[in-house]
Amino acid sequence: MHKSQLAGFIIDCKTDDLDAAADFWAAALGFKRDAADTPAQTSYVHFEKNDPNGLHIEVQKVSHESRVHIDIESDDIEAEVARLEKLGAKRLKKIETWVVMEAPTGQRFCVVRAKRGNFATEANVWK
Repeated sequence: MHKSQLAGFIIDCKTDDLDAAADFWAAALGFKRDAADTPAQTSYVHFEKNDPNGLHIEVQKVSHESRVHIDIESDDIEAEVARLEKLGAKRLKKIETWVVMEAPTGQRFCVVRAKRGNFATEANVWK
């Protein structure tokens, strides 16, 4: 048995100026950039959360075409990946602690470690 739920949205930006991209999306969505981000985090800009149980939203610098993808968080990444493969998704690659997958309809998404505060009480339970 494991659990999973929607973790958030990642705005993939094919850009040389991640700061400008993050500034645009912050203004467009009414978010503030997370003050905890450091210059060493050159591929990601996180937005502050008003609610610790809220969805995680960030801007990510990528080499592929710009798009938005979702993250699904799980307390057992391999079990969640196997469940999604049974539904028709394909495992594309493992990066650090997460797995990039592709839905049968072509969208890419990631399965990541559980982080949201509401995970224990609100995530879906799978057998």
